Amino acid sequence: MDALPMKTSRSLFQQWAKDGRLYAILSAAGFSLKAVFVKLGYAAGPVDALTLLTLRMGIALPLFAWLLWLSRSDGQAPLGKMDAVRILLLGMFGYYLSSLFDFYGLEYISTGLERLILYVYPTLVLVFQMIASRKRPAVRTVQAMAICYLGLGIAFVHDLGVAGHGTQVWTGAAWVFASAVTYALYYLGTGAMVKRLGSMRLAGLAGGASSILVLAHYLLAGTPAKLATLPPAIWLHSTLMAVLSTVLPVYWMALAIQRMGATQAAAVGNLGPVLTMFASWALLGEPLSAFQLGGLALVMFGVSRLKPAPAAAPADAVVTEKAMA
Repeated sequence: MDALPMKTSRSLFQQWAKDGRLYAILSAAGFSLKAVFVKLGYAAGPVDALTLLTLRMGIALPLFAWLLWLSRSDGQAPLGKMDAVRILLLGMFGYYLSSLFDFYGLEYISTGLERLILYVYPTLVLVFQMIASRKRPAVRTVQAMAICYLGLGIAFVHDLGVAGHGTQVWTGAAWVFASAVTYALYYLGTGAMVKRLGSMRLAGLAGGASSILVLAHYLLAGTPAKLATLPPAIWLHSTLMAVLSTVLPVYWMALAIQRMGATQAAAVGNLGPVLTMFASWALLGEPLSAFQLGGLALVMFGVSRLKPAPAAAPADAVVTEKAMA
């Protein structure tokens, strides 16, 4: 009697793996847990943002090398000097500055609000595009951006009231918004390079560059000797963050894009903020209110109405969130 449902479930699982839906969902789930692992790391012992980010990127560095190994193929475009400069800049804006600013912000605000602020980065991409092209935005674009920021405002006011310390919420929101700005710049910079290098290869190169920059920053400003004295729980959460919320989601998204295309894969990635909010509620005990859900719905609806220029929509830049941040 039970054999038929099991067979049906196995068949559905295989179908979803074949058409890419399984990998897109796994990628969205992995990225959505990043902020939760950061909060768990802070709760596990005395650790600052730079140290936690250093653990994440140090552990992720050999995994980014694994992505490069997976992306190898005959006839790959050779890397020139300008490629190296661009990859270094992408690494600086991507997992380095964007992640560092995000980690600073998570010291002050909830993961739900953090995810909503980060999720408005497509509006920043459009603003930068309009400044560069000197074109006025379409009415639909202005409406979509207004909806996004209305939803963000609702969630922000709610957190401001719940926290009781307005300065902390403002400080955290400012850091996370800075993270969204730097990620938008990273996103714009990947457009031309992803076509020539491929999404997985570029992710490995940019991620590796970010890791080296973070490690260099820590060697200059941190205390490497203290790493060995950190509680095991901090190392555990950093490892989970590096594996499950940084490198594997990039790999899973690459598989999803190969099977279902970038547009559909990115659409599944829109589950990220929803998953983050519910994971925060389930694992961190953060409140889940009607204001947050309403703000989330408005932000997601607004983002769904945005239409970035094709040149600024590389396959995996859409979803590197967050590995990004």
